[in-house]
Amino acid sequence: MRDTRREAETQAEGGAGSPRGAPRGTRSRDPGSRPGLQAALSRDPPELLRDFLHSARGPWAAWGRGAAGAVLSARVMRPQPGSPPHGPGPRAAAVRARDSAPGRLGSPAASAPPRGSGCPGGGAARGCLSPTLLGSSCLPPRPAPPRPTTCCARTPAQRKRRPAAGPTPPRAMSLSIQCQQLSDARWTELLPLIQQYEVVRLDDCGLTEVRCKDISSALQANPSLTELSLCTNELGDAGVHLVLQGLQSATCKIQKLSLQNCCLTKTGCGVLPAMLRSMPTLRELHLSDNPLEDAGLQLLCEGLLDPQCHLEKLQLEYCNLTAASCESLASALRNKQHFKELVVSNNEIGEAGVRVLCRGLVESACQLETLKLENCGLTPASCEDLRAVVASKTSLRELDLGDNKLGDQGIAVLCPSLLHPSCQIRVLWLWECDVTATGCRDLCRVVSAKESLEELSLACNALGDEGARLLCESLLEPGSRLQSLWVKSCNFTATCCHHFGTMLTQNKRLVELQLSNNKLGDSGVRELCQALGQSGTALQVLCLGDCDVANDGCASLASLLLANRSLRELDLSNNRMNDQGIRRLMESVEQPGCALEQLVLYDIYWSQDIEDSLRALEERKPSLKIIS
Repeated sequence: MRDTRREAETQAEGGAGSPRGAPRGTRSRDPGSRPGLQAALSRDPPELLRDFLHSARGPWAAWGRGAAGAVLSARVMRPQPGSPPHGPGPRAAAVRARDSAPGRLGSPAASAPPRGSGCPGGGAARGCLSPTLLGSSCLPPRPAPPRPTTCCARTPAQRKRRPAAGPTPPRAMSLSIQCQQLSDARWTELLPLIQQYEVVRLDDCGLTEVRCKDISSALQANPSLTELSLCTNELGDAGVHLVLQGLQSATCKIQKLSLQNCCLTKTGCGVLPAMLRSMPTLRELHLSDNPLEDAGLQLLCEGLLDPQCHLEKLQLEYCNLTAASCESLASALRNKQHFKELVVSNNEIGEAGVRVLCRGLVESACQLETLKLENCGLTPASCEDLRAVVASKTSLRELDLGDNKLGDQGIAVLCPSLLHPSCQIRVLWLWECDVTATGCRDLCRVVSAKESLEELSLACNALGDEGARLLCESLLEPGSRLQSLWVKSCNFTATCCHHFGTMLTQNKRLVELQLSNNKLGDSGVRELCQALGQSGTALQVLCLGDCDVANDGCASLASLLLANRSLRELDLSNNRMNDQGIRRLMESVEQPGCALEQLVLYDIYWSQDIEDSLRALEERKPSLKIIS
């Protein structure tokens, strides 16, 4: 996508924008730049936005942290009719990436202009692309500010799942508008629809307290409403109050309410107990990215304690909570027999808070299925408390502990409970947890024996090639059923590719392998391609971004694409190939026998001739998406 302004900037900087000395010219656009997104998103905004978030780094990637779930799960991650069966977690949406990792995508200068400057307590640093770029699709709200570390991992809630077996339920009537500034005339058109639709989503539409009186009246007139999402609107305490008043009619049947990033403060939480008491049908409440603080959460918990409250899922990311909140939350959960999901990631509750919270969960009769405690200040000692939760909650299916300093010591404490026969964990996220090959050895016992485990992230842990060897050996054990493995930024070298190659020729269950940001080089990629070129391999998604792949590696991949029949998605972002390597890939992808459906080429320089050829290739082969 040729952008003369960017080229001028690059020349003015003396070529500093060219990675590894790449020639100036047309560059695959950084996904954090708006002109590059405009051309890409015009083809299929929801799907391309998903893949952009998957690959991005820097401030754009931070948008995928936690708060993205409500927006993406509703709009972007809905399975499309006729889409190929990728299996669980085939390249899910958001990536957690951090700014300091060298040589990857995104730059602060490229981020979108901030919105929401009036929101107190951290709501100012929100951002969204122009509606002319995205139509009714929207980037998720951006938590502010991201902590500079070196990891990236995705949010499990945002991964696209394989549709369950059985008949497809009828789709509810849905009004979904995102990232649009609504004029008075447009608003007048929408109000009758808000009174009729079962699902209403007006995310990042510039709504304020002024519109909330209209919303309240419309909601009172809608007896069919089951889901309402007003995420990333500056409603404020008064506006939220008006919205909740509209939901308190006797005919209200709402089941899911999303008020993420709506500038709700502790002052406005006084209405929450009455709201929860008056909505017995409400099952899911999203309040992430609101500065509730401990005082606000205490008011929320008063409502949770009411016998008329039957809430099952609660999301509270980035709510400025501390350990002081955990006693109230634990007390409320003790009385919730039907509670299933708790998300309190990105709150500084610390070791003491987690201990209190885990004790409450252990003592509760709830059938907990999902627990997310990413970036909560957990320590190795916290794993003793987590072990008790895993042991007592046989219903637990997803445990997210990323960005906590658990270390090998904590992993050693946690693994015995994961190995217990009663544990049926499916998703385990341990990205950036200070795990080394020593801790990996303990985890490999879980991988080799726990048949329920389907998805594992160990991204941004210094596992090294020894850790890779241990993982591959465990994946060859008969008891392993892992389908998705994220080992991005794990200090692997070309040496590990022999182990991965051997594993991939024999393992018929693993469908997604994320190896980005490991220095595999052309020699390592060649070894992987030789293995995947053998008949009967099952891998569908392979991510090799920032792996030092040059033209020789592209030649190996080009041969692989002609021989392999399972691979559907290939990510080669931020590698060192030039026109020659890209052309080799194009020649293979264009062949009728190539099964590839998506090729990701972010942050790579090529000529205008290659740019034109790529666009022409997409036109000739509609089944192929080239994300660049």
